[in-house]
Amino acid sequence: MSDLICENYTLLQVLSRFGISLGFGDKNVSDVCKDNNVDCKTFLAVVNFLIENSSRMLDHLQDISIPALISYLKQSHEYFLDFQLPSIRRKLVEALDNTSEKDASFLILQFFDAYVNEVRKHMEYENEKVFVYVNKLLKGEASKGFNISVFARNHDHIDTKLKELKNIIIKYFPAGCDNFLLNATLFDIFSCEDDLSSHNNVEDFLFIPAIKELENRR
Repeated sequence: MSDLICENYTLLQVLSRFGISLGFGDKNVSDVCKDNNVDCKTFLAVVNFLIENSSRMLDHLQDISIPALISYLKQSHEYFLDFQLPSIRRKLVEALDNTSEKDASFLILQFFDAYVNEVRKHMEYENEKVFVYVNKLLKGEASKGFNISVFARNHDHIDTKLKELKNIIIKYFPAGCDNFLLNATLFDIFSCEDDLSSHNNVEDFLFIPAIKELENRR
């Protein structure tokens, strides 16, 4: 497991979202997953998909534990809403603190806050509607008027507005700011954009096909 993380440090986020803590010594992936009550095949499916970004994982959907994948996605939502996005906002506020152009600062924060509200609605819909539907499906309970194709047709990619925010900051950020802090904040926005894109891809290419397959078996 340590070799896997050292070769692909971005997978640290995957560990935390599966509830796996660091400090696993020289244990292999299977043992670490077993120690943390994580379904190893699901963990590897997500890891391999993120490393390769390949649709070949569709051949192994039957190996995925849907409850484990839902848990992973919920932890991802918690990370974005409760940690990453608030952290970016704090850095933005600090970076804007020294500028005299308060109108521009206000508009940037207003844009960011509107974006966060959009992300929150998106993820709360998944938590409260989509995952509840899937959990009922796993129990053999029917849900009228909804299936995973409804979700798939309306699945917006929530990283788009971050691209706009990134461009606004690069082109129009007020002068007089701490450049070190500003660039660190911008780096976090780039990173968050990539992470959200990967998150969406896991939902589109692993979660949705796995649920379609589950629906077909019912």
